Amino acid sequence: MSGIASLADLRERLANLPDGDEGAAAAIAERQSRLTKPQGSLGRLEELVAWLGRWQGRETPSLDEVSVLVFAGNHGVVARGVSAYPASVTAQMVANFERGGAAINQICKSVGAKLRVIPLKLDAPTGDFTEKQAMSEAEFIEAVAAGCDAVPASADLLCLGEMGIGNTTAAAAVAAALFGGGGAHWAGRGTGVDDHGLARKQAVIDKALARHAAVLADPLSAAAALGGRELAAILGAALAARRRRVPVVLDGFVSTVAAAPLMKLRAGALDHVLAGHVSAEAGHRILLGELGLKPLLDLDMRLGEASGAAVAVLVLRAALACHTGMATFAGAGVSDKPS
Repeated sequence: MSGIASLADLRERLANLPDGDEGAAAAIAERQSRLTKPQGSLGRLEELVAWLGRWQGRETPSLDEVSVLVFAGNHGVVARGVSAYPASVTAQMVANFERGGAAINQICKSVGAKLRVIPLKLDAPTGDFTEKQAMSEAEFIEAVAAGCDAVPASADLLCLGEMGIGNTTAAAAVAAALFGGGGAHWAGRGTGVDDHGLARKQAVIDKALARHAAVLADPLSAAAALGGRELAAILGAALAARRRRVPVVLDGFVSTVAAAPLMKLRAGALDHVLAGHVSAEAGHRILLGELGLKPLLDLDMRLGEASGAAVAVLVLRAALACHTGMATFAGAGVSDKPS
C-alpha cells in the first residue's frame, strides 16, 4: 500500500527520490561504442537504451514485462458543455477496454504489453471546478494512492494513460495554473468540440483559474482544485515508479499535465520519464517544452488511453534489440575506425 495520508506525506516522498544508475548507463554507452556502426549513428535509439538501463539499474536492460495502466475518471465540469461527448461515455469506454475492443487493446497486443484499466469512482464525478474544488485534499490523496498502488513491482517499463470525458479541460486548467496563460493558450478541441464549444471551454478554464487563484501557487493544491482522479492517479503512479526505479513512458497532453506537478515541486523528478509522443491536442507541444521532454513520436495522435505511449514501446524494443543483438567490431571481425 502507498501509505500516503496527506499532502505533507506526498511532499516528503518527493524529497527522497532515488537517482538512476549512472554506472549501468556508462556500461551501455561503452558497449555502443564497440558495435558495428559509426559512432552515434543510431541516434536516439542509443540514448533510449542508456535511459532504460539507468532506471532499471541494469547494464543489459529488459523489456520482458511492459505494463500499461489506463486510469479513468469523470468530471463535473462536463455539465458546462466543454466536451462533444456526454460523461456516460467514460464508463462505456471502460467496458470497451475490458472487452478488448479499443485501440489500446490492439496496440498492447502488438507491442507485447500487459494492459490494466482502473476506473476511479466513475459514479461520483469530481466537483464542477467553476463552483468548487474538483477534489478535496482527501479525495486527491486517495486517487494519488490508487495510482501508487497500481504500479507492478516487477515492471520493466510503465506506460501511463487515461480515459475521462472532460479531462482535456481539467488538464488545460492545471497547465495554466502551473505554467501561466489562460484558457485560450492551453485549451484544445479535445473530443472534437466546434468553435462555440472551444470558446466555452476557454471561458470555463478562465473562470476556474479566477475562482481558485488563492491556491494555484502550490502545484499539488492546484491539481486537487482543477484536476481529476485519473490525473491524480497518474501523478501517483509516476512517483511510485520513480521510487521503485521503473522507467515511465507518458502518453499525451492529459498524462503529461498529470505528472507535471512533480517537476514543478522538484527539479529532476521526471528524469525517469519519456514522452512517448507529441499529441495533436493544442498545448501538448508547449507543455513538453516547459518540462524539457523531447517526444519520441509525432504522429498527430490525440486519442489518449495510453495509445501513443504504447506505440512508442515499438521504438524502445527496436533500440534494445540493436543494443543486445548487434555484434561488436572485434566479434564480427570488422575493422573499426582508426583512432
